[in-house]
Amino acid sequence: MTASAPEESAPTDPAVAVAEAELARLRAEAEAAEAQLKAAQAKAALAAAEAAAAKARATAAPAPAASSSEDEGRTAGASRGAAPQIGADPQSRTEAADGSQAQGPARAPRHGSATREPGPTESTVPQTESGPLTPQEVEKVSSGYSFEGATLDLGALVNGDPVPSAQIRIPLPMMNRHGLVAGATGTGKTRTLQGLAEQLAAKGVPVFAADIKGDLSGVATPGQSSEKLLARTRAIGQDWRPEASVTEYFALGGVGKGVPVRATVSGFGPLLLSKVLGLNDTQESSLGLVFHYADANGLALVDLSDLRAVLTHLTSDEGKAELKELGGLSAATAGVILRELITFADAGADVFFGEPEFDVADFIRTAADGRGVISLLEVPGVIDKPALFSTFLMYLLAELFEILPEVGDADKPKLVFFFDEAHLLFKDASKDFLAAIVQTVRLIRSKGVGVFFVTQTPKDVPSDVLAQLGSRVQHALRAFTPDDAKALRATVGTYPKSGYDLERVLQELGTGEAIVTVMSEKGAPTPVAWTRLRAPQGLMSPTPEPAIVTAVNASPLLAKYGTAIDRESAREILARKMQAADDAAAAEDAALAKAKADAEYAKQKAAIDKQQAAADKAGAAAEKKAQQEYERLLKKTAGTTRTSRSAQKSPIEQILNSKSTQTILGGVIRGIFGTGRR
Repeated sequence: MTASAPEESAPTDPAVAVAEAELARLRAEAEAAEAQLKAAQAKAALAAAEAAAAKARATAAPAPAASSSEDEGRTAGASRGAAPQIGADPQSRTEAADGSQAQGPARAPRHGSATREPGPTESTVPQTESGPLTPQEVEKVSSGYSFEGATLDLGALVNGDPVPSAQIRIPLPMMNRHGLVAGATGTGKTRTLQGLAEQLAAKGVPVFAADIKGDLSGVATPGQSSEKLLARTRAIGQDWRPEASVTEYFALGGVGKGVPVRATVSGFGPLLLSKVLGLNDTQESSLGLVFHYADANGLALVDLSDLRAVLTHLTSDEGKAELKELGGLSAATAGVILRELITFADAGADVFFGEPEFDVADFIRTAADGRGVISLLEVPGVIDKPALFSTFLMYLLAELFEILPEVGDADKPKLVFFFDEAHLLFKDASKDFLAAIVQTVRLIRSKGVGVFFVTQTPKDVPSDVLAQLGSRVQHALRAFTPDDAKALRATVGTYPKSGYDLERVLQELGTGEAIVTVMSEKGAPTPVAWTRLRAPQGLMSPTPEPAIVTAVNASPLLAKYGTAIDRESAREILARKMQAADDAAAAEDAALAKAKADAEYAKQKAAIDKQQAAADKAGAAAEKKAQQEYERLLKKTAGTTRTSRSAQKSPIEQILNSKSTQTILGGVIRGIFGTGRR
């Protein structure tokens, strides 16, 4: 199609002139777009011919005549004027006269490219669906993911259609440089995690992952084939076959079917516990003082009841003096912490703390055949306690940091730790807690441990943590609200420059597709690649429950951790101490009561004795007075007797000798012996 110049005898009508000028402009734009399309098609054909020639040379087979293809590409390019230069730069575009940018084939949507039959004078290069990348960019991406050592295969590059020859990989040694798997719900994050875990285990690397929804358990069961699955895997060059991985099931505190995983309160520490309880900075520092007091006094904090016992003791009358000695811990703050602990325990969280405490070294195990063991922490039963779940995972990671030796840059990681639902870890986290996370993530790399955070958007992870990550697998993002759109733009801004319009592509990704960039063996980021990810070889649904129960019962770890232990700890020690104090107080009270009773008895006896003495004294006085009165009467009546010299008779004698008495006695005698008259 060529543009015809306006004839000299053009009408002088201004409206006609404007119309013909617009028509000429549109023709020029159409020709430029057509030339750009043909140039891209020619370059694609040239790249295919060069690849075929290279393959033929590598196999020492007769190579196709690349020169003819090159000549054909040059001829096609020459017949289109300057069009090849327009398509060579992925950033350049033909701009319309009004300043708007035309969407050429280098930016065409994945499924929106149209093909056109060539004209009689045009090249017969095979028409292919155009993608966002030029052949040169495709080659650059492909070479950017070509590594010498062992790798994990993520999938194939997508450029309109999958490009099986352009495989996207992660170097196995770089898996300890941490990573991020992000994407909206339902975009395939869990399947990505499963695929990475399977490949790591197959290469002898132990894996730990939290099974949030229960569907990761499918790694223990061979996958199920289907025509749809095989068509997808063939399209990306994956030789798919069903295969199960060696899997161990764990459960927090035994809430679930797995081997119980417990921690002591002392091992958990005040910092993580403050995060779980939602304490402020002042309360967090106060809780640290309580831990210090328990440690200094030999009070083992095994479970939450131990910590509650210590706080109760410190706020009691017996512990007030010790509370005052701690300094900086007020009774009110201790009371707040105690109430939070009671609420926390009532919610069922106390089952996660106790003994035997889990040894995190048991996560780093390999099977007899050399494959790594995948440790799945079952959490569906505790999903309503997200803060505890996420903080418990952080505790396990911190324990790994403590026990593992420095290994530097190893050929493969000792363990890869997948931190699912990572946003729960960072939600409402204090500055000290975030600093602890950043430090752990930064330093644990040298211990041979890789950490992958799995969440919905990168903004869920603090920037200081993101700065430590080497690999990124970004699934589709949604932008339904202004906040979503802002988060999308922020995510796009964190990627290196590429041939993609990432703000658009991230919303067009299908399920099981992702934008990938990883850390190369040289420590540099690889090119950004639109990737169709490999399918897991295990079951993409939960393993049947009977199979899980059988596996748990057969686990050698069940005998070690299956039965809870309740040894003497702070609660028992303080209870015994308080009992001894109560006994001593009771004995003291009894002694005091006895002393009081004895004193009262002595007092009452003294009063009685006093009263008796007074009565005796009064009686003696009365007797003396009576005697005196008697003597007075005798003296008074002494002159009225006939014989003053006769002996004085006693009152009894006087009565017996009286006439009346004798008369009465005579009558009685006669009555008894019958001598009286009738």
